[in-house]
Amino acid sequence: MPRKVEAVTGGKIHITDNVLEIYERKVTPYGNGAKIDAQKKHIGRRAYIILIRD
Repeated sequence: MPRKVEAVTGGKIHITDNVLEIYERKVTPYGNGAKIDAQKKHIGRRAYIILIRD
């Protein structure tokens, strides 16, 4: 069964999953889309993306 993911806007976030690591990366252009660089050890893992207003 797929997970239900809801967007949180303007509030606090509470993560109940086991967090391995939290780090900051910049979103960069990739063709017609965008990407976030991550270390090779994270290939195949599930990730949460939190967008911050600059």
